[in-house]
Amino acid sequence: MRRRTFVGALGGTALAGVAGCLTRDGERGGDEDTLRVATYDSMVDGNDPAGPWLKEAFEEEYPDAELEWQTPENGTNRFIQREQSGEAPDADVYLGLNVDELARIDDALGEGGLFRKLDRDRLDRADRIRDGLDMGDPHDRVLAYDTGYISLVYDENVVDEPESLDALTEPAYEDALLAQNAQSSDPGRAFLLWTIDAYGEDGYLDYWRDLDANGVRILDDWDESYNSAYMEEERPMVVSYSTDQVFASAADYDMGRHQIAFPDGQGYANPEGMAIFEDAAAVDRAYQFFDFVLSDDAQAEIAQRNVQFPAVADDHVDLDEEFDRYAHEPSEAVTVGYDQLRGTVDEWVDEWAREFAGQ
Repeated sequence: MRRRTFVGALGGTALAGVAGCLTRDGERGGDEDTLRVATYDSMVDGNDPAGPWLKEAFEEEYPDAELEWQTPENGTNRFIQREQSGEAPDADVYLGLNVDELARIDDALGEGGLFRKLDRDRLDRADRIRDGLDMGDPHDRVLAYDTGYISLVYDENVVDEPESLDALTEPAYEDALLAQNAQSSDPGRAFLLWTIDAYGEDGYLDYWRDLDANGVRILDDWDESYNSAYMEEERPMVVSYSTDQVFASAADYDMGRHQIAFPDGQGYANPEGMAIFEDAAAVDRAYQFFDFVLSDDAQAEIAQRNVQFPAVADDHVDLDEEFDRYAHEPSEAVTVGYDQLRGTVDEWVDEWAREFAGQ
């Protein structure tokens, strides 16, 4: 989720089609016991992240395995560039893939690029994933492992709950809102896509011009906008996650400053997925890891440490009472799907950035 950071086995000896896996330059691309997992920084760094727990528990479940985390600075862009240069990906799994990133990969590399089609017969727990978390990939490369909803977090001591997106352009919310750069931030891009869904391709820039005229402040990423500007009380409202109160309660923060708003009853659904690189060396380990991530214990740990909703149905995960109490879901989940994003997402972001990035 790129924000704060708060198991059934497959056959272990049958390494069909993987032994001796070669990279495109003819050298061995890794071994079948070492699983190289690329992800984002907050999965492995920060305050009690999920990554170290996942590594320890996975290696305990599979004593012959070793999990190595990678946190490439440019995320999926690094692997797009390697593919375009004819280089192997130097990773087996990508953990933390959003639908818009998948569309961008296919825009850059062609249909079905970078990742392999999943063989679901090799997954015992794939059917646990909740309805509505299909990431819309026509090539079936991705499984969701958690999800979140982009919403507004606000200080009820300063502003009232905004009833709609339109309300954010009104005088009551002048100089109130903190948002993130859609070029560099997942919640920033999700909020932009939410406004495109609401106002259309022909109307979203006009809406942002109204936001700009009303004093919206756009910072580079979630950490800068939330942990710095919002927590320092520079503004009374920030684009963030609807699970914010889980973190605020655990940290004993003033809950009045951590109210959740769903304008128009909506939140932008942002599931995160995992995929196996086409040229992965440790394919069997990757399938084992996927099943492990969808296990009861792993889903609970990911949800509570990453402060996100689990991907699996309720009867496959046991969450703390505090999580159930403070994690909020909107009446209506909004998302822009893969088909709409293909060939358009970079154009939308570029159009937006020319006018509003760095405001």
